[in-house]
Amino acid sequence: MKKALNKKNKVKELFDSISYRYDFLNHLLSFGVDFYWRKKAIELSKLNSNSILLDVACGTGDFSIVAKEIGVNKIFGLDLSFKMLKIFSKKALWSIGNIVQSTAEDLPFKDNSFTNIIVAFGVRNFYDIQKSFQSFYRVLKSNGKVTILEFGLPEKKVFREVYLFYFNKLLPFIGKLISKNYEAYKYLPESVNEFDKNINLPSLLTNSGFRKIEKHLLTFGLVQVVIAVK
Repeated sequence: MKKALNKKNKVKELFDSISYRYDFLNHLLSFGVDFYWRKKAIELSKLNSNSILLDVACGTGDFSIVAKEIGVNKIFGLDLSFKMLKIFSKKALWSIGNIVQSTAEDLPFKDNSFTNIIVAFGVRNFYDIQKSFQSFYRVLKSNGKVTILEFGLPEKKVFREVYLFYFNKLLPFIGKLISKNYEAYKYLPESVNEFDKNINLPSLLTNSGFRKIEKHLLTFGLVQVVIAVK
């Protein structure tokens, strides 16, 4: 419990501290490919105007904004960082009243409330992933979908070595120069490495009751999109 609480507090402080540079660094450090990743994940989710969407670990709202652009009208966001949510509300006035500060482990919503849940680059920051997925299952309607967009490590050796050099060496350096927070951008590669070694998303989703689990690799395996149905 203490370890979980420590991670929760660390993640909150970290994202609060880099919130003002978060969007800029996301686009810069991914060379703009993050726009494609979000659009592709939403395309694979088959979101539409009838969807009732919950964006967990929504941050500054980029995933929700893409969903809004393709016609989703009912969108709710949740994040642990108040400062990230504040930026979201400034970027998208329609989000005001529909975003809440809370954790994935304890979603403050009624059972069977949503047709879809999306999470972009947030699962590895949860302090209890299994509990979070159980919470997802509870608030999703029957046949509802959860879509997870998350970093991975390329399987091909040449891509993996280049990626690890950039991720472990260059990315923290650039992040420090711009955000003035070295620890935040040191945490990113460390959390991805740990996540890749220790976390099996399909297994955790299955253990939480989900079915029809599919996994898609994008950009040589740099990111994965995992979709599961209640």
